[in-house]
Amino acid sequence: MARVSYLPDRVGLQQRVLPSYRGPFCEALARELPGSLEVFAGRPRTEEGIRDSGPLDSVVRMIPRNVHLGWGQGYLLWQMGWQFWLRGFDPQLLVVEANPRYVSNHFAARWMRSRRRPVVGWSLGPVGQARGEGLLAAPLRHYYAAFDSLVVYSHQGIREFERIGIPREKIHHAPNAVQSSTSEVIRSQLASDPSRVDRWREQWGLGEGLTVLFVGRLQARKRVDQLIRACARVQPSPQLLVVGDGPERKALEGLAGKRLSACKFLGDLRGEELGRCFAAADLLVLPGTGGLALQEAMLYAKPVAVAQADGSQMDLVKAGENGWHLPPGDENALVGVLSQASADRERLRAMGAASLKIVREMATLEKMVAGFLSAIDWAWAHRFEQSGPPAIARS
Repeated sequence: MARVSYLPDRVGLQQRVLPSYRGPFCEALARELPGSLEVFAGRPRTEEGIRDSGPLDSVVRMIPRNVHLGWGQGYLLWQMGWQFWLRGFDPQLLVVEANPRYVSNHFAARWMRSRRRPVVGWSLGPVGQARGEGLLAAPLRHYYAAFDSLVVYSHQGIREFERIGIPREKIHHAPNAVQSSTSEVIRSQLASDPSRVDRWREQWGLGEGLTVLFVGRLQARKRVDQLIRACARVQPSPQLLVVGDGPERKALEGLAGKRLSACKFLGDLRGEELGRCFAAADLLVLPGTGGLALQEAMLYAKPVAVAQADGSQMDLVKAGENGWHLPPGDENALVGVLSQASADRERLRAMGAASLKIVREMATLEKMVAGFLSAIDWAWAHRFEQSGPPAIARS
């Protein structure tokens, strides 16, 4: 990757948590920076089912105590020790999650701005209130406008920020990507012995019919219950592999026991175990909120049917070419997609090949890193030109 020439020597990255799949990104970003990258990220809560990245090879990571104030998805976040970290590392530029509920990020950004140092926001897009006309709309727009640049995963996110008045040149696209060396390993295994996939399918008691895969946390917003009911309505019923764990697992197992006998709950799988599930499946379906399972499935050359993710589904899922967009909550539409998939398995294989081509062209780790470098470079250069050299003397 060509190095961007105008970059700060010390970059800080402040996150709520650092999942295992983000470790390779942080290390790849660090390799492209001229100096050092430090990450300030707490541990996930046990009930979240997020695997922490642990230590990183080429990046210093500070682990604060995360204090969550409130319940459910509406909590506020305070990270203990943010000021101690900033004073010690003294970053010239800070990248933070642009989430207005993360209270300590507001203070960290203020600390940076008081020293005339740029702050880059990392976001899926503006929260709903910012796009409306309520009491919070104007403050939220001001919140996003205060960032020196913004990084977003999707073109949908770019359009949403433009609609609330953020200049296009401040918004930088970094496709949400995952590094999956496992997919290369699995493909190599199947190239040398194609019968492996039959043995994996036998291991789970799968027959010759359509095999649908779900990968994700088992919670209500994932709508796995809708997927089970939809599979039960298709004749012949698809076989369903459910990979993941969570608070809804017991209820979902009960529902499957009544409605869909050909449903296997495999628990939380990683690495090659998960890779075998992708290889054995014909189609990935994410009927609720999604995640990086979308990109992983595409790396395994699988077609995908998705309802909601981080905006990436609009960029990566081309309706009729490599998958389907599902209207959120529409079980009848999901039944129709499953029926189509079951009726034309040859078409599924062609769609899977298209998935692999699309993800390799549009959502690589290199492109994600390049998007962040672009945002960092723009913010650093723009702040320097507008207000003179940043204050970089250590506190």
